[in-house]
Amino acid sequence: MAGNKALNKAAKAKQDEFYTQLSDIENELKHYKQHFKGKVVFCNCDDPYESNFFKYFAMNFNSLGLKKLITTCYATSPVIGKEFQYFIDKTGQLSFVQEENNIPIEQDKKPYKVEITEVKDNNGDGRVDLSDVEYLLRDNHNSMTLLNGDGDFRSDECVALLKQADIVVTNPPFSLFRDYVAQLIEYNKKFLIIGNQNAITYKEVFPLFMENKIWLGYKSGDMAFAVPDDYEPRKTRYWVDKNGQKWRSMGNICWYTNLDIQKRHENLILYKHYTPDEYPKYDNYDAINVNKVSEIPCDYFENMGVPVTYMDKHNPDQFELVGADYQVAEPVDLGYGKRGTGRFYLKKGLDKSIDSGDALTDRQTDRQTDRQTDRQTDSGYTAESLSDARCNGIMGVPITFLDRYNPDQFELVGATESEGKGFSNGIWNESSGVAQPLIDGKRKYKRLFIKRKV
Repeated sequence: MAGNKALNKAAKAKQDEFYTQLSDIENELKHYKQHFKGKVVFCNCDDPYESNFFKYFAMNFNSLGLKKLITTCYATSPVIGKEFQYFIDKTGQLSFVQEENNIPIEQDKKPYKVEITEVKDNNGDGRVDLSDVEYLLRDNHNSMTLLNGDGDFRSDECVALLKQADIVVTNPPFSLFRDYVAQLIEYNKKFLIIGNQNAITYKEVFPLFMENKIWLGYKSGDMAFAVPDDYEPRKTRYWVDKNGQKWRSMGNICWYTNLDIQKRHENLILYKHYTPDEYPKYDNYDAINVNKVSEIPCDYFENMGVPVTYMDKHNPDQFELVGADYQVAEPVDLGYGKRGTGRFYLKKGLDKSIDSGDALTDRQTDRQTDRQTDRQTDSGYTAESLSDARCNGIMGVPITFLDRYNPDQFELVGATESEGKGFSNGIWNESSGVAQPLIDGKRKYKRLFIKRKV
């Protein structure tokens, strides 16, 4: 898929500068406002006065009831100091305003931090806007100072700032996503961050889903990012706007968080009934196969293999994550020049469909699932067909299941072994010698294993 290729290429080339639009930040953050009152927010991958994360929190400082906002940038950022000229005095205090005792920083711009404890309506128009944000540097209650190091989020001084924070919100470098998440978990921080969907299947990340230490936010799918001037043009998902700004879009972006949200407790709509013909068992996993999240059977309560996109729907009260198949092998070879993706395994099912001769991509499957789910519910809550029978077992469902995962409804049992050892939690038949899920000897896409809880 184009989005996957773009992100993978970015990681290899360390092209990590994808700048988030203010509208995307606003659309996601509106679901989390109750979490921020009295909190210290840290944006540690953001040039403070050019980052839309900074702009959002500065403009909404009072309405969110923030205690403090801290933002830092790093030395290698190609946009550091791009839009604003700033000045420094003998004490190291920075300003955007030329004064008698400060001098301009013209070359070799340095990383700096901004700490805000108060935001006022300085122009008296009755609201806080970007003009008030620029005025912040004139206010003695706000501090803008140079960093001693390079501003890397792993540096000692940035870790010291992290320890002060209650919630971290940013778009971290794609190539450092593993390290970034590990640091947040190490310091037990609440967070809301952007990443690519592929990160779900990282061996360092997936166990966090199983332990309910991380889950997906509201938005997933297409997102457009501003990129630096030196990024090369692309044939697809690339354009230059009328102001000369370069843009790239990705089709598999999502928000990762450990802030509790209503979506996480919404049960999936379950309307299909289990039959052995429609939901065959894998040759090498003790679970049934579910090709689409929208067709997880309502009356099956054992292990199921589902697509990785299931995680956008995961409710830990509804399903249990059992394991994953994506731990040790290469992507599944589906024939026809197609390469498959992963499956999570869970108890109690969600979404099913056919693989259309294994020719449908996960993206096409996800779009069909979304359209079907929209038709089935107005509220976003999952309804279930009435059934007198219960079929206990594990289901293999698509990764798209995570978009609707409710931990109250399903148990996430695990995932297929095809990208790392041990993620199937013992339901894999190791003697088969094949880590990808098989049905009648035919390889399927990667699956999550889930099991129904209620």
